[in-house]
Amino acid sequence: MNQRIDLTITGMTCEHCALTIKHLLEKKPGILSQDVNYRSGKGTVTFDPNIITGGEIVQTINQTPHYRVKDVKENNPANSSVARFDLIIIGGGSAAFAAAIRANEIGLTTLMVNAGLPFGGTCVNVGCVPSKTLIREAEAVYHASHANFRGIRPRGADINFRQVIRNKKDLVKTLQQKKYMDVVSGFENLKMIEGWASFADEKTILVNDKDRPASTVGTFTADRFIIATGASANVPDIEGLNEVGYLTNTSLFDLEEQPPSITIMGAGYIGCEIAMAYNRLGTKVRMIEFTDRILRIQTPDIGEELQKYMRNEGIEILPNFRAVKFEKSVRGTIIHCRCADGSFTQIVEPGEIVVATGIKPNTSNLGLKNIGVQLNKKGHIQVNELMETNLKHIYAVGDVASTPAYVYTAAYEGKIAVENAFTGSKNKADYTSLPWVVFTDPQVSGVGIDEVQASEQNIPFEVSRLELKDIPRAITANDTRGFIKLIRNTETDRLIGARVVAPEGGELIHALSMAVKYGIPVRELAGSFYPYLTLGEGIKLAAIAFGKDVAKLSCCAS
Repeated sequence: MNQRIDLTITGMTCEHCALTIKHLLEKKPGILSQDVNYRSGKGTVTFDPNIITGGEIVQTINQTPHYRVKDVKENNPANSSVARFDLIIIGGGSAAFAAAIRANEIGLTTLMVNAGLPFGGTCVNVGCVPSKTLIREAEAVYHASHANFRGIRPRGADINFRQVIRNKKDLVKTLQQKKYMDVVSGFENLKMIEGWASFADEKTILVNDKDRPASTVGTFTADRFIIATGASANVPDIEGLNEVGYLTNTSLFDLEEQPPSITIMGAGYIGCEIAMAYNRLGTKVRMIEFTDRILRIQTPDIGEELQKYMRNEGIEILPNFRAVKFEKSVRGTIIHCRCADGSFTQIVEPGEIVVATGIKPNTSNLGLKNIGVQLNKKGHIQVNELMETNLKHIYAVGDVASTPAYVYTAAYEGKIAVENAFTGSKNKADYTSLPWVVFTDPQVSGVGIDEVQASEQNIPFEVSRLELKDIPRAITANDTRGFIKLIRNTETDRLIGARVVAPEGGELIHALSMAVKYGIPVRELAGSFYPYLTLGEGIKLAAIAFGKDVAKLSCCAS
Protein backbone atom coordinates (compact mmCIF):
# COMPACT_ATOMS: atom_id res chain seq x y z
CA MET A 1 0.00 0.00 0.00
CA ASN A 2 1.39 3.40 -0.99
CA GLN A 3 2.01 5.98 1.73
CA ARG A 4 2.08 9.77 1.92
CA ILE A 5 3.98 12.19 4.12
CA ASP A 6 3.41 15.91 4.57
CA LEU A 7 6.58 17.91 5.16
CA THR A 8 7.35 21.35 6.58
CA ILE A 9 10.52 22.53 4.83
CA THR A 10 12.67 25.48 5.87
CA GLY A 11 15.21 27.33 3.73
CA MET A 12 13.12 27.81 0.56
CA THR A 13 13.09 31.40 -0.72
CA CYS A 14 11.83 31.12 -4.32
CA GLU A 15 10.23 28.84 -6.88
CA HIS A 16 13.66 27.62 -7.95
CA CYS A 17 14.18 26.23 -4.42
CA ALA A 18 10.97 24.20 -4.70
CA LEU A 19 12.00 22.91 -8.12
CA THR A 20 15.42 21.90 -6.79
CA ILE A 21 13.79 19.78 -4.10
CA LYS A 22 11.34 18.29 -6.60
CA HIS A 23 14.17 17.27 -8.93
CA LEU A 24 16.03 15.66 -6.04
CA LEU A 25 12.98 13.61 -5.07
CA GLU A 26 12.22 12.59 -8.65
CA LYS A 27 15.56 10.81 -8.82
CA LYS A 28 14.79 8.60 -5.82
CA PRO A 29 13.35 5.13 -6.64
CA GLY A 30 10.02 4.49 -4.96
CA ILE A 31 8.76 8.08 -4.98
CA LEU A 32 5.50 8.18 -6.94
CA SER A 33 4.65 11.88 -6.77
CA GLN A 34 5.75 15.06 -5.03
CA ASP A 35 4.44 18.57 -4.61
CA VAL A 36 6.60 21.31 -3.06
CA ASN A 37 5.45 24.91 -2.50
CA TYR A 38 8.02 27.48 -1.42
CA ARG A 39 5.39 30.07 -0.34
CA SER A 40 3.76 27.77 2.20
CA GLY A 41 6.98 25.93 3.01
CA LYS A 42 5.11 22.66 2.59
CA GLY A 43 5.68 19.50 0.62
CA THR A 44 3.67 16.33 0.01
CA VAL A 45 5.30 13.10 -1.12
CA THR A 46 3.61 9.83 -2.08
CA PHE A 47 5.89 6.78 -2.10
CA ASP A 48 6.12 3.00 -2.09
CA PRO A 49 7.24 1.95 1.43
CA ASN A 50 8.66 -1.28 0.07
CA ILE A 51 11.25 0.70 -1.89
CA ILE A 52 11.90 3.85 0.15
CA THR A 53 11.02 5.06 3.64
CA GLY A 54 9.87 8.40 4.92
CA GLY A 55 13.16 8.74 6.78
CA GLU A 56 15.13 8.34 3.56
CA ILE A 57 13.01 11.05 1.95
CA VAL A 58 13.70 13.39 4.88
CA GLN A 59 17.38 12.51 4.72
CA THR A 60 17.50 13.37 0.99
CA ILE A 61 16.29 16.89 1.72
CA ASN A 62 18.37 17.38 4.89
CA GLN A 63 21.59 16.49 3.11
CA THR A 64 21.28 19.58 0.92
CA PRO A 65 23.22 22.70 1.99
CA HIS A 66 20.18 24.96 2.47
CA TYR A 67 16.97 22.99 3.03
CA ARG A 68 15.81 21.20 6.16
CA VAL A 69 12.67 19.26 7.06
CA LYS A 70 11.30 20.78 10.23
CA ASP A 71 8.19 18.64 10.69
CA VAL A 72 6.78 15.42 9.27
CA LYS A 73 3.23 14.08 9.35
CA GLU A 74 2.50 10.61 8.04
CA ASN A 75 -0.80 9.04 7.16
CA ASN A 76 0.63 5.75 8.37
CA PRO A 77 1.84 6.29 11.98
CA ALA A 78 4.19 3.75 13.53
CA ASN A 79 1.58 2.41 15.91
CA SER A 80 -0.16 0.64 13.05
CA SER A 81 0.57 -2.93 12.05
CA VAL A 82 3.11 -2.00 9.39
CA ALA A 83 6.42 -3.74 10.15
CA ARG A 84 8.75 -1.39 8.28
CA PHE A 85 10.39 1.57 10.02
CA ASP A 86 13.03 4.17 9.33
CA LEU A 87 14.78 3.33 12.59
CA ILE A 88 14.65 0.44 15.04
CA ILE A 89 16.11 0.99 18.52
CA ILE A 90 16.86 -2.15 20.50
CA GLY A 91 16.84 -1.23 24.18
CA GLY A 92 14.85 1.07 26.44
CA GLY A 93 17.26 3.04 28.61
CA SER A 94 18.59 6.57 28.52
CA ALA A 95 20.46 6.06 25.23
CA ALA A 96 17.38 4.60 23.58
CA PHE A 97 15.13 7.43 24.75
CA ALA A 98 17.60 10.09 23.66
CA ALA A 99 17.69 8.44 20.25
CA ALA A 100 13.88 8.28 20.09
CA ILE A 101 13.55 11.96 20.99
CA ARG A 102 15.97 13.01 18.25
CA ALA A 103 14.32 10.67 15.75
CA ASN A 104 10.97 12.27 16.51
CA GLU A 105 12.41 15.74 15.91
CA ILE A 106 13.67 14.62 12.52
CA GLY A 107 10.37 12.96 11.66
CA LEU A 108 11.40 9.30 11.53
CA THR A 109 9.13 6.33 11.99
CA THR A 110 10.73 4.55 14.91
CA LEU A 111 10.31 1.25 16.72
CA MET A 112 11.73 0.78 20.22
CA VAL A 113 12.04 -2.81 21.42
CA ASN A 114 12.82 -3.32 25.12
CA ALA A 115 13.26 -6.32 27.38
CA GLY A 116 14.99 -7.04 30.69
CA LEU A 117 14.66 -3.94 32.89
CA PRO A 118 11.54 -1.77 32.52
CA PHE A 119 11.61 1.19 30.14
CA GLY A 120 14.09 3.70 31.50
CA GLY A 121 16.87 1.14 31.84
CA THR A 122 19.61 0.94 34.43
CA CYS A 123 19.85 4.56 35.57
CA VAL A 124 16.32 5.18 36.77
CA ASN A 125 15.43 1.61 37.75
CA VAL A 126 18.47 0.07 39.43
CA GLY A 127 21.39 2.49 39.03
CA CYS A 128 21.82 6.23 39.51
CA VAL A 129 18.43 7.13 40.94
CA PRO A 130 18.03 4.41 43.60
CA SER A 131 21.69 4.40 44.61
CA LYS A 132 22.00 8.16 44.99
CA THR A 133 18.80 8.55 46.98
CA LEU A 134 19.93 5.77 49.35
CA ILE A 135 23.33 7.45 49.64
CA ARG A 136 21.69 10.76 50.56
CA GLU A 137 19.38 9.12 53.11
CA ALA A 138 22.40 7.38 54.62
CA GLU A 139 24.21 10.72 54.81
CA ALA A 140 21.26 12.14 56.74
CA VAL A 141 21.62 9.30 59.25
CA TYR A 142 25.36 9.86 59.54
CA HIS A 143 25.05 13.61 60.16
CA ALA A 144 22.33 12.99 62.72
CA SER A 145 24.89 10.98 64.69
CA HIS A 146 28.15 12.78 63.92
CA ALA A 147 29.21 16.41 64.11
CA ASN A 148 32.44 18.10 63.12
CA PHE A 149 32.26 20.52 66.04
CA ARG A 150 32.82 19.85 69.75
CA GLY A 151 29.97 22.18 70.69
CA ILE A 152 27.41 20.09 68.80
CA ARG A 153 26.08 16.78 70.15
CA PRO A 154 23.79 15.03 67.65
CA ARG A 155 21.11 12.82 69.15
CA GLY A 156 21.10 10.16 66.44
CA ALA A 157 18.38 9.01 64.04
CA ASP A 158 15.56 6.48 64.08
CA ILE A 159 15.71 4.46 60.88
CA ASN A 160 12.67 2.84 59.30
CA PHE A 161 14.55 0.79 56.73
CA ARG A 162 11.42 -0.58 55.10
CA GLN A 163 10.17 2.99 54.56
CA VAL A 164 13.56 4.03 53.18
CA ILE A 165 13.31 1.35 50.51
CA ARG A 166 9.67 2.15 49.77
CA ASN A 167 10.56 5.83 49.37
CA LYS A 168 13.19 4.74 46.88
CA LYS A 169 10.67 2.62 44.97
CA ASP A 170 8.20 5.52 44.83
CA LEU A 171 10.88 7.84 43.50
CA VAL A 172 11.94 5.34 40.84
CA LYS A 173 8.33 4.88 39.75
CA THR A 174 7.73 8.64 39.58
CA LEU A 175 10.86 9.45 37.60
CA GLN A 176 10.42 6.46 35.30
CA GLN A 177 7.02 7.84 34.35
CA LYS A 178 7.85 11.57 34.22
CA LYS A 179 11.30 11.49 32.66
CA TYR A 180 10.77 8.63 30.25
CA MET A 181 7.24 7.46 29.46
CA ASP A 182 5.57 10.89 29.63
CA VAL A 183 8.29 12.44 27.47
CA VAL A 184 7.51 10.21 24.47
CA SER A 185 3.79 9.74 25.07
CA GLY A 186 2.86 12.17 22.30
CA PHE A 187 5.20 10.80 19.65
CA GLU A 188 2.85 9.62 16.89
CA ASN A 189 5.64 8.03 14.86
CA LEU A 190 7.11 6.03 17.74
CA LYS A 191 5.99 2.48 18.47
CA MET A 192 7.19 0.86 21.72
CA ILE A 193 6.98 -2.86 22.37
CA GLU A 194 8.37 -5.18 25.01
CA GLY A 195 10.16 -8.24 23.77
CA TRP A 196 13.50 -9.88 23.03
CA ALA A 197 14.93 -8.80 19.68
CA SER A 198 17.41 -10.74 17.56
CA PHE A 199 18.73 -10.08 14.07
CA ALA A 200 17.44 -12.42 11.38
CA ASP A 201 19.54 -10.57 8.81
CA GLU A 202 21.23 -7.18 8.51
CA LYS A 203 17.94 -5.28 8.16
CA THR A 204 15.43 -7.54 9.93
CA ILE A 205 14.79 -8.39 13.57
CA LEU A 206 12.58 -11.05 15.08
CA VAL A 207 10.94 -10.10 18.37
CA ASN A 208 9.80 -12.69 20.91
CA ASP A 209 7.42 -12.00 23.79
CA LYS A 210 9.17 -10.68 26.91
CA ASP A 211 7.27 -12.97 29.28
CA ARG A 212 6.91 -15.92 26.89
CA PRO A 213 10.16 -16.12 24.92
CA ALA A 214 8.84 -18.93 22.74
CA SER A 215 5.99 -16.71 21.54
CA THR A 216 6.76 -14.46 18.57
CA VAL A 217 5.60 -10.84 18.62
CA GLY A 218 6.56 -10.10 15.04
CA THR A 219 9.17 -9.43 12.42
CA PHE A 220 10.32 -5.87 11.76
CA THR A 221 12.59 -4.24 9.21
CA ALA A 222 14.36 -0.90 9.04
CA ASP A 223 17.08 0.93 7.17
CA ARG A 224 18.99 1.90 10.32
CA PHE A 225 19.38 0.24 13.71
CA ILE A 226 20.64 1.44 17.07
CA ILE A 227 21.61 -1.19 19.64
CA ALA A 228 21.21 0.25 23.14
CA THR A 229 20.74 -2.84 25.28
CA GLY A 230 22.95 -1.65 28.14
CA ALA A 231 24.84 -3.84 30.58
CA SER A 232 24.12 -5.94 33.64
CA ALA A 233 26.00 -7.18 36.70
CA ASN A 234 28.99 -9.35 35.91
CA VAL A 235 28.68 -12.41 38.11
CA PRO A 236 31.97 -14.34 38.32
CA ASP A 237 32.01 -18.09 37.80
CA ILE A 238 32.99 -19.22 41.31
CA GLU A 239 32.23 -22.62 42.76
CA GLY A 240 29.11 -22.61 44.95
CA LEU A 241 28.13 -18.96 44.36
CA ASN A 242 24.89 -19.78 42.56
CA GLU A 243 23.98 -22.38 45.19
CA VAL A 244 24.41 -20.09 48.22
CA GLY A 245 22.57 -17.22 46.51
CA TYR A 246 23.66 -13.63 46.07
CA LEU A 247 22.38 -10.11 45.51
CA THR A 248 23.39 -7.47 42.97
CA ASN A 249 22.47 -3.78 42.97
CA THR A 250 19.32 -4.81 41.07
CA SER A 251 18.01 -7.02 43.86
CA LEU A 252 19.71 -5.38 46.88
CA PHE A 253 17.97 -2.04 46.38
CA ASP A 254 14.56 -3.73 46.48
CA LEU A 255 15.20 -5.67 49.70
CA GLU A 256 12.82 -4.17 52.29
CA GLU A 257 14.09 -6.38 55.12
CA GLN A 258 17.36 -4.84 56.23
CA PRO A 259 20.22 -7.36 56.15
CA PRO A 260 22.14 -7.33 59.45
CA SER A 261 25.37 -7.74 57.51
CA ILE A 262 26.65 -7.98 53.95
CA THR A 263 29.88 -9.02 52.32
CA ILE A 264 30.47 -7.14 49.08
CA MET A 265 32.54 -8.81 46.40
CA GLY A 266 34.38 -6.08 44.56
CA ALA A 267 35.61 -2.63 45.56
CA GLY A 268 35.00 -0.59 42.45
CA TYR A 269 32.73 2.44 42.41
CA ILE A 270 29.52 0.39 42.74
CA GLY A 271 30.89 -1.62 45.66
CA CYS A 272 32.19 1.47 47.46
CA GLU A 273 28.93 3.41 47.07
CA ILE A 274 26.89 0.45 48.34
CA ALA A 275 29.29 -0.08 51.26
CA MET A 276 29.05 3.48 52.56
CA ALA A 277 25.28 3.74 52.14
CA TYR A 278 24.39 0.47 53.83
CA ASN A 279 26.99 0.86 56.57
CA ARG A 280 25.53 4.23 57.52
CA LEU A 281 22.01 2.80 57.45
CA GLY A 282 23.07 0.27 60.08
CA THR A 283 24.14 -2.83 58.17
CA LYS A 284 27.54 -4.28 59.07
CA VAL A 285 29.62 -4.17 55.89
CA ARG A 286 32.64 -6.12 54.72
CA MET A 287 34.35 -5.74 51.32
CA ILE A 288 36.64 -8.28 49.68
CA GLU A 289 38.78 -7.18 46.73
CA PHE A 290 41.10 -9.43 44.73
CA THR A 291 43.56 -6.59 44.03
CA ASP A 292 45.60 -4.58 46.51
CA ARG A 293 43.20 -1.65 46.92
CA ILE A 294 39.75 -0.20 46.39
CA LEU A 295 39.05 1.78 43.20
CA ARG A 296 41.94 -0.11 41.60
CA ILE A 297 41.72 1.64 38.22
CA GLN A 298 42.78 4.87 39.95
CA THR A 299 46.25 5.70 41.21
CA PRO A 300 47.00 4.25 44.68
CA ASP A 301 46.68 7.57 46.52
CA ILE A 302 42.98 7.79 45.57
CA GLY A 303 42.02 4.42 47.01
CA GLU A 304 44.25 4.84 50.05
CA GLU A 305 42.64 8.15 50.94
CA LEU A 306 39.06 6.90 50.59
CA GLN A 307 39.84 3.59 52.28
CA LYS A 308 41.06 5.44 55.36
CA TYR A 309 37.71 7.13 55.90
CA MET A 310 35.67 4.03 55.08
CA ARG A 311 37.57 2.05 57.70
CA ASN A 312 37.14 4.88 60.21
CA GLU A 313 33.38 4.44 59.82
CA GLY A 314 33.63 0.72 60.59
CA ILE A 315 33.68 -0.82 57.09
CA GLU A 316 35.91 -3.89 56.96
CA ILE A 317 38.05 -3.90 53.80
CA LEU A 318 40.04 -6.98 52.83
CA PRO A 319 42.34 -6.35 49.84
CA ASN A 320 44.17 -9.18 48.08
CA PHE A 321 41.37 -11.62 48.93
CA ARG A 322 40.16 -13.69 45.97
CA ALA A 323 37.00 -15.74 46.59
CA VAL A 324 37.44 -19.25 45.19
CA LYS A 325 34.54 -21.16 46.74
CA PHE A 326 31.24 -20.57 48.56
CA GLU A 327 29.34 -22.99 50.75
CA LYS A 328 26.47 -22.87 53.23
CA SER A 329 26.81 -23.72 56.89
CA VAL A 330 24.73 -23.30 60.04
CA ARG A 331 26.67 -20.08 60.70
CA GLY A 332 25.89 -18.60 57.29
CA THR A 333 27.89 -18.55 54.05
CA ILE A 334 31.52 -19.66 54.18
CA ILE A 335 33.70 -17.82 51.68
CA HIS A 336 36.97 -19.57 50.88
CA CYS A 337 39.58 -17.01 49.82
CA ARG A 338 43.08 -17.16 48.41
CA CYS A 339 45.40 -14.48 49.76
CA ALA A 340 48.25 -12.64 48.03
CA ASP A 341 50.90 -15.00 49.44
CA GLY A 342 49.07 -18.06 48.09
CA SER A 343 47.62 -19.14 51.42
CA PHE A 344 43.91 -19.78 51.98
CA THR A 345 41.54 -18.46 54.60
CA GLN A 346 37.82 -18.61 55.35
CA ILE A 347 35.32 -15.83 55.99
CA VAL A 348 31.84 -16.42 57.39
CA GLU A 349 29.00 -14.14 56.27
CA PRO A 350 25.82 -14.59 58.33
CA GLY A 351 23.90 -12.13 56.18
CA GLU A 352 23.93 -11.54 52.43
CA ILE A 353 26.50 -11.82 49.66
CA VAL A 354 26.48 -8.82 47.29
CA VAL A 355 28.21 -9.15 43.93
CA ALA A 356 29.70 -5.88 42.67
CA THR A 357 32.43 -7.17 40.37
CA GLY A 358 31.72 -4.89 37.44
CA ILE A 359 29.30 -5.05 34.52
CA LYS A 360 29.03 -6.99 31.29
CA PRO A 361 27.41 -5.79 28.06
CA ASN A 362 24.04 -7.24 27.13
CA THR A 363 24.90 -8.72 23.74
CA SER A 364 23.79 -12.33 24.09
CA ASN A 365 20.78 -13.53 22.08
CA LEU A 366 20.86 -10.47 19.81
CA GLY A 367 21.89 -12.61 16.87
CA LEU A 368 24.98 -10.48 16.26
CA LYS A 369 26.88 -13.48 14.93
CA ASN A 370 24.20 -13.85 12.26
CA ILE A 371 25.23 -10.52 10.76
CA GLY A 372 28.88 -10.23 11.75
CA VAL A 373 28.79 -7.30 14.17
CA GLN A 374 32.22 -7.10 15.78
CA LEU A 375 32.82 -7.17 19.55
CA ASN A 376 35.95 -6.13 21.42
CA LYS A 377 37.91 -8.32 23.85
CA LYS A 378 35.59 -7.46 26.74
CA GLY A 379 32.46 -8.32 24.75
CA HIS A 380 31.31 -4.76 24.05
CA ILE A 381 30.15 -3.85 20.57
CA GLN A 382 33.05 -2.14 18.82
CA VAL A 383 32.14 1.32 17.54
CA ASN A 384 33.98 4.26 16.04
CA GLU A 385 33.70 7.92 17.05
CA LEU A 386 30.47 8.21 15.04
CA MET A 387 28.97 5.29 17.03
CA GLU A 388 28.97 3.13 13.89
CA THR A 389 29.65 -0.58 14.12
CA ASN A 390 31.50 -2.36 11.35
CA LEU A 391 28.10 -2.46 9.59
CA LYS A 392 27.54 1.18 8.69
CA HIS A 393 23.75 1.07 9.03
CA ILE A 394 23.94 -0.37 12.56
CA TYR A 395 24.99 1.78 15.50
CA ALA A 396 25.65 0.89 19.13
CA VAL A 397 25.40 3.31 22.06
CA GLY A 398 25.54 3.32 25.84
CA ASP A 399 26.89 0.60 28.10
CA VAL A 400 26.70 -2.09 25.42
CA ALA A 401 29.24 -0.20 23.30
CA SER A 402 32.99 0.22 23.64
CA THR A 403 32.61 3.68 25.20
CA PRO A 404 32.61 5.07 28.78
CA ALA A 405 29.70 3.64 30.77
CA TYR A 406 27.83 6.68 32.11
CA VAL A 407 24.20 7.66 31.72
CA TYR A 408 25.08 11.09 30.36
CA THR A 409 27.44 9.68 27.73
CA ALA A 410 24.82 7.10 26.77
CA ALA A 411 22.20 9.79 26.15
CA TYR A 412 24.68 11.85 24.14
CA GLU A 413 25.60 8.83 22.02
CA GLY A 414 21.96 8.01 21.33
CA LYS A 415 21.37 11.52 20.04
CA ILE A 416 24.42 11.75 17.77
CA ALA A 417 23.87 8.23 16.42
CA VAL A 418 20.49 9.30 15.02
CA GLU A 419 21.95 12.50 13.61
CA ASN A 420 24.85 10.67 11.99
CA ALA A 421 22.55 8.00 10.57
CA PHE A 422 19.92 10.29 9.05
CA THR A 423 21.17 13.84 8.62
CA GLY A 424 24.58 13.29 7.09
CA SER A 425 26.34 14.90 10.05
CA LYS A 426 29.61 13.56 11.39
CA ASN A 427 29.27 14.19 15.11
CA LYS A 428 32.06 12.49 17.02
CA ALA A 429 32.10 11.38 20.64
CA ASP A 430 35.16 13.04 22.20
CA TYR A 431 35.73 12.02 25.82
CA THR A 432 39.09 13.66 26.50
CA SER A 433 37.44 16.07 28.96
CA LEU A 434 34.79 13.69 30.33
CA PRO A 435 34.10 14.32 34.05
CA TRP A 436 33.08 11.50 36.41
CA VAL A 437 32.12 11.15 40.08
CA VAL A 438 32.04 8.34 42.65
CA PHE A 439 29.35 9.23 45.21
CA THR A 440 31.09 8.07 48.35
CA ASP A 441 31.76 10.45 51.25
CA PRO A 442 34.15 12.05 50.57
CA GLN A 443 33.33 11.95 46.89
CA VAL A 444 35.93 10.95 44.32
CA SER A 445 35.87 12.73 40.99
CA GLY A 446 38.12 13.17 38.02
CA VAL A 447 38.65 14.39 34.47
CA GLY A 448 41.32 13.81 31.87
CA ILE A 449 44.38 11.66 32.44
CA ASP A 450 46.33 10.97 35.63
CA GLU A 451 50.08 10.96 36.11
CA VAL A 452 50.45 7.28 35.23
CA GLN A 453 48.62 7.76 31.93
CA ALA A 454 50.60 10.91 31.17
CA SER A 455 53.83 8.97 31.69
CA GLU A 456 52.62 6.14 29.45
CA GLN A 457 51.80 8.67 26.73
CA ASN A 458 55.22 10.35 27.08
CA ILE A 459 53.62 13.69 27.96
CA PRO A 460 55.86 16.00 30.02
CA PHE A 461 53.87 16.64 33.18
CA GLU A 462 53.91 18.00 36.70
CA VAL A 463 51.56 17.24 39.60
CA SER A 464 50.21 19.59 42.23
CA ARG A 465 48.48 18.04 45.23
CA LEU A 466 46.68 20.28 47.70
CA GLU A 467 45.36 18.82 50.95
CA LEU A 468 41.94 20.05 52.08
CA LYS A 469 43.53 21.15 55.35
CA ASP A 470 44.99 24.03 53.31
CA ILE A 471 41.62 25.21 51.96
CA PRO A 472 39.84 27.81 54.15
CA ARG A 473 36.38 26.41 53.38
CA ALA A 474 37.37 22.98 54.67
CA ILE A 475 39.08 24.47 57.71
CA THR A 476 36.03 26.47 58.78
CA ALA A 477 33.77 23.46 58.18
CA ASN A 478 36.19 21.38 60.28
CA ASP A 479 36.10 18.73 57.56
CA THR A 480 39.49 18.43 55.93
CA ARG A 481 39.12 14.98 54.40
CA GLY A 482 40.79 14.58 51.03
CA PHE A 483 42.81 16.52 48.49
CA ILE A 484 42.77 18.18 45.06
CA LYS A 485 45.31 16.96 42.53
CA LEU A 486 46.05 18.75 39.25
CA ILE A 487 48.18 17.39 36.40
CA ARG A 488 49.57 19.90 33.92
CA ASN A 489 51.60 19.67 30.72
CA THR A 490 54.87 21.41 31.58
CA GLU A 491 55.48 22.48 27.98
CA THR A 492 52.08 24.12 27.38
CA ASP A 493 51.00 24.87 30.99
CA ARG A 494 47.64 23.35 30.10
CA LEU A 495 45.65 21.24 32.52
CA ILE A 496 45.51 17.66 31.24
CA GLY A 497 43.86 15.99 34.22
CA ALA A 498 42.54 16.37 37.73
CA ARG A 499 41.48 14.16 40.62
CA VAL A 500 39.46 15.33 43.62
CA VAL A 501 38.77 13.52 46.88
CA ALA A 502 36.58 15.81 48.99
CA PRO A 503 33.15 16.20 50.59
CA GLU A 504 30.92 17.25 47.66
CA GLY A 505 34.07 17.27 45.54
CA GLY A 506 32.03 16.25 42.51
CA GLU A 507 30.76 19.83 42.33
CA LEU A 508 34.27 20.99 41.37
CA ILE A 509 34.91 18.64 38.52
CA HIS A 510 32.87 20.37 35.82
CA ALA A 511 34.94 23.56 36.11
CA LEU A 512 38.08 21.46 35.79
CA SER A 513 36.53 19.64 32.82
CA MET A 514 36.03 22.98 31.06
CA ALA A 515 39.65 23.85 31.75
CA VAL A 516 40.79 20.59 30.15
CA LYS A 517 38.41 20.92 27.21
CA TYR A 518 39.34 24.48 26.28
CA GLY A 519 43.03 24.27 27.12
CA ILE A 520 42.97 26.90 29.85
CA PRO A 521 46.53 27.45 31.14
CA VAL A 522 47.11 26.63 34.79
CA ARG A 523 48.36 30.17 35.33
CA GLU A 524 44.86 31.38 34.40
CA LEU A 525 43.32 29.06 37.00
CA ALA A 526 45.76 30.48 39.54
CA GLY A 527 45.04 34.09 38.57
CA SER A 528 41.24 33.96 38.42
CA PHE A 529 38.83 35.15 41.10
CA TYR A 530 37.10 32.59 43.33
CA PRO A 531 34.65 33.47 46.10
CA TYR A 532 36.36 33.20 49.46
CA LEU A 533 35.29 30.30 51.64
CA THR A 534 34.11 28.11 48.81
CA LEU A 535 35.55 24.71 48.02
CA GLY A 536 36.09 26.01 44.49
CA GLU A 537 38.86 28.21 45.85
CA GLY A 538 40.79 24.97 46.20
CA ILE A 539 41.21 24.91 42.41
CA LYS A 540 42.98 28.27 42.56
CA LEU A 541 45.17 27.18 45.46
CA ALA A 542 46.07 23.89 43.80
CA ALA A 543 47.04 25.81 40.66
CA ILE A 544 49.15 28.25 42.71
CA ALA A 545 50.82 25.28 44.41
CA PHE A 546 52.64 24.42 41.19
CA GLY A 547 54.97 27.33 41.98
CA LYS A 548 54.38 28.39 45.58
CA ASP A 549 53.86 26.94 49.05
CA VAL A 550 50.25 27.93 49.74
CA ALA A 551 50.75 27.32 53.45
CA LYS A 552 52.87 30.49 53.48
CA LEU A 553 50.20 32.65 51.81
CA SER A 554 47.68 34.80 53.65
CA CYS A 555 43.96 34.38 53.01
CA CYS A 556 42.96 35.26 49.41
CA ALA A 557 46.57 35.96 48.47
CA SER A 558 47.93 34.86 45.13
